[in-house]
This record gives sequence, structure tokens and C-alpha cells, in this order.
Amino acid sequence: MALFSMFKRKNMSAEIKEYLEKDAVILDVRTLEEWNEGHIENAKHIVLNTIPQQVEQIKSWNKPVIAVCRSGARSGQATDFLTQQGIDVINGGPWGNVAALID
Repeated sequence: MALFSMFKRKNMSAEIKEYLEKDAVILDVRTLEEWNEGHIENAKHIVLNTIPQQVEQIKSWNKPVIAVCRSGARSGQATDFLTQQGIDVINGGPWGNVAALID
């Protein structure tokens, strides 16, 4: 199982890099307290439970989206919801992992 998750993580890195090359918006869905502890420069901050009220704003970006949080669970929830709304989004998982892929 660990071997499989290692391959999945590698594949996600490639997908995240692909989205970054497409000028994707990084959407951080953590709490304000978590955001204030550190975040990716130029990321957008919308707390997970407010995403449904912000869908039109997210659509107005007209860009693919990489959702991030602390562990990948909340960004996974955001990804599922935003996909249902027709938004091109992937789950970037932990924000620190995505930050490490930014040049």
C-alpha cells in the first residue's frame, strides 16, 4: 500500500507541475489561523466551509485551480465540490508540497 501511495504522490507532482505551467490559481482552504502561520505567496485564501458562497468568484478567475490545505483532506473536499460546479481543479494536497514545486 505504501508503495502505491508513493507512486500516486509522484503522479500528483507531475499533475501539479502541469497545472502550474497552465498558470493555475492556488486555492488554500485552511482556516485563517493556519493561513497566518504560513502560505504560498499569491495563493487565494477561501476557507473550506465558505467555498459554496464563493463559487462565482472562483469561476471568474477563468483559470485552472490547485486546491491545498494542511493534509489534503479539506482540499479533497473542495476539489470534489468545485469539480461538480464545472471548475477545472485538482487536489494539490498539503500546501507545503505544492510550495516546494514552485520555481
